[in-house]
Amino acid sequence: MKKLKNPLAVLFAPNRREQYLARYVIREAGRGRSLQQILDDPYVVNRSTPEERTRLLDSPEVVEAIGESAVAELRRGLSVEFSSPSSPGRSRGDKPLTQ
Repeated sequence: MKKLKNPLAVLFAPNRREQYLARYVIREAGRGRSLQQILDDPYVVNRSTPEERTRLLDSPEVVEAIGESAVAELRRGLSVEFSSPSSPGRSRGDKPLTQ
């Protein structure tokens, strides 16, 4: 006997257009673009409503990709900060603040 799928799954499944948009957002985030740049991109704006763009942020795959992109961006920022001769606000002789 064949097992039937959940009939309500169809109501909550993303449509094909949302799937394409999610793939685009993931790909562009992987290329290093910020989320704001991606969401303002004409490709995204012309193919989605504001509600659909909001729903994109609920997609676990998109959240994971944006999270990885954000972490990579922060790491790049930190590596630049640590590679500079001295950080602003501290000289080499300053001790870190401890309590």
